[in-house]
Amino acid sequence: MPKLTIDKAGVEVPWGTTILNAARTVGIRIPSLCYLEGVHVVGGCRVCLVEVEGARTLAASCSMPVAEGMKVRTNTPRVRAARRMVVELLLSDHGGECQTCVRSNDCELQTVARDLDVRELHFTGAQHQRLVDTSTPALVRDSSKCIMCRRCITVCSEIQATRALWAQDRGFESVAAPAFGHDLSSVACVQCGQCAAVCPTAAITEKDHIEQVWAALSDHSKHVIVQTAPAIRAGLGECFGLPPGTRVTGRMVSALRRLGFARVFDTNFTADLTILEESTELLMRLKTALVDRLPVALPQFTSCCPGWIKFAEYFHPDLLPNLSTAKSPQQMFGALAKTYYAQKTGRKPGDIVVVSVMPCTAKKFEAQRPEMNAGGGQDVDAVLTTRELGRMITQAGIDFLALPDETMDQPLGISSGAANIFANTGGVMEAALRTVWCMVTGRPFPFEKLHVTPIAGLAGVKEVAITIPDTVPEWKFLKGQPLNLAVAHGLANAERLIQKVQAGEAHYHFIEVMACPGGCIGGGGQPRFTTNEVRLARMKAIFAEDESKQLRLSHENPSVALLYRDFLGQPLSEKSHHLLHTHYHARSLN
Repeated sequence: MPKLTIDKAGVEVPWGTTILNAARTVGIRIPSLCYLEGVHVVGGCRVCLVEVEGARTLAASCSMPVAEGMKVRTNTPRVRAARRMVVELLLSDHGGECQTCVRSNDCELQTVARDLDVRELHFTGAQHQRLVDTSTPALVRDSSKCIMCRRCITVCSEIQATRALWAQDRGFESVAAPAFGHDLSSVACVQCGQCAAVCPTAAITEKDHIEQVWAALSDHSKHVIVQTAPAIRAGLGECFGLPPGTRVTGRMVSALRRLGFARVFDTNFTADLTILEESTELLMRLKTALVDRLPVALPQFTSCCPGWIKFAEYFHPDLLPNLSTAKSPQQMFGALAKTYYAQKTGRKPGDIVVVSVMPCTAKKFEAQRPEMNAGGGQDVDAVLTTRELGRMITQAGIDFLALPDETMDQPLGISSGAANIFANTGGVMEAALRTVWCMVTGRPFPFEKLHVTPIAGLAGVKEVAITIPDTVPEWKFLKGQPLNLAVAHGLANAERLIQKVQAGEAHYHFIEVMACPGGCIGGGGQPRFTTNEVRLARMKAIFAEDESKQLRLSHENPSVALLYRDFLGQPLSEKSHHLLHTHYHARSLN
């Protein structure tokens, strides 16, 4: 490995390591605004400039690899002056609303300016014309805040394979935007929010539902209930300075009650319900193919992720029959809240307001889809991201860290550990596998190894093949039948997997797709900044939530069993189809 010195500190790192990453190994933090670890290396912002002995000009540390004997200085007067000039130039064309900006105190540009002691701006002149795009239900673009770091362009093209954003025009007129300056609503944007998650400023943010929720909570004629996705409990603590992966389930429930919600329920309840519906649907498809020998759409794809659903509608309409018809847990909950819960509590559906707390911006889009009105109107009325909930708690003056642990309300607050792992990539697949195994074999799921290791972790595409050893009579045709399962997270990985399937190079029965890297724990609405280290910490917390529960199988949830007995009948029943299932339609790219 090459040996070098950085600010007189000896460093030995593998070949190919950049100066920026080599410096981090010895505790030297070089600022950067465009760099994304493992994804984005363009040296575009020039904030990470350093001096390399013997070089004529300053070097961008994020893109320059180390070399044997290299001598680097990161804190010379020349370096400091160059970095300040770059930041001052960026600020001279930046919308000056720091006092009221939603990203104030969470803005990387603001942080770098403060760290470099930029106290006044020496550059004046032309500024970009401001364009605010509010055309989508999930995201807002503000061109005056864009610093052309190109992070959003990179994640949109390389991680999500949608290319909804691109560098438009040249020179001073250059801006990150949809083609021809169109609004986001007119291009193939899946509204996953990964652009907002990596944006260093407030150039792209989620569409705020906070005031809508405050208004509902203040309306005494409304019964306002809230559901919380599994990923929230492993991310919300970061809004209050806790380390990534801190489990805050109990304090989260306390905070929601103090905000004024009439009932605090758990999206995990309908995650368990999703498993029963989706698993039964899979078994029916397998029976049609293997016993009846009739054509049926296989592999079956999961349908929990709204970003993935919209991606399929845009880019793979031929695969729409392969999507599970089961709605996402968020939308199942909304449908049941406006029907089952309304009946149980003697309320009119129109008097119930359903608020979701989700790690995902695409859930805002999903909530207003016309397919999601089984209760007679919009089933989910408002969606808060993890970040928005954090801001609401702060606005209310609640000391989150001092809150006691409280438990969810009943009957929609009981859930299994299997529902918790929905938050992680591979979690839906494992939860379904646990239930399918028990249904088909009549045996307990083998929990000796805690998790299905081949589909855990952060590999972009994961697969596992299982063979059913023995079956109950109803499913005897599956005895000895290999079942091939695959998991993809990040839509570019899903695209590569789909291409293999369509080319006949891979054969699967069931495929899980999550749009965001790491699954929901890395969602576009989670606290920033989400690196792989942060994803792994959150995943570990979610697994710990699962393992801490006595109830770890979705089909053993007693409240779900009561729901079927008293209201739905059985999985895939007529009422279940009406409330919990839907179909999707091709979208035009024009």
